[in-house]
Amino acid sequence: MNEVTHIFERVQQGDPKAAEELLPLVYEELRKLATQKMAREAPGQTLQPTALVHEAWLRLGGGQVHWENRRQFFAAAAEGMRRILIERARRRQVLKRGGFAEREDFSESKIVITAPTDELLAVHEALDQLAAQDSAAAELVKLRYFVGMTMQEAADAMGLPLRGAERLWTFARAWLRSALGK
Repeated sequence: MNEVTHIFERVQQGDPKAAEELLPLVYEELRKLATQKMAREAPGQTLQPTALVHEAWLRLGGGQVHWENRRQFFAAAAEGMRRILIERARRRQVLKRGGFAEREDFSESKIVITAPTDELLAVHEALDQLAAQDSAAAELVKLRYFVGMTMQEAADAMGLPLRGAERLWTFARAWLRSALGK
């Protein structure tokens, strides 16, 4: 059994030390995912993996919410990271169209988001429609597109065999292409 899953079970059973052990394990894994996602992005927009992980952790309740298992936690983390990236994209659009919001720069490594803002927002809106039709496909897109997981990592996080995740990914991509008119 995965160590994180074991700790989730201990948290559910009321073990106070388990919650303390969870944060370092989950934090490093989330930071790794954020770093992987953002390392593939092109220059232009700055965001630190650390900042993305911290914001996602806060949105996940800062460890106060008890997760049933690893899959549920990482699905929620993927959704949190997705929303953070969407909010940043919307803020950039406001600036692009003459808004007066100030841009935030970070002192750590500068990492950028390459997906065009319009594409990011279009995928975000289409995901709600996809979730109504196939929630697993929408969850897989969140993990791959917004968090940057590899197919194997996403399959593991969702508790799917790799081939099943690949079939679901093929469906989700075709559905999104159709929905986005590409």
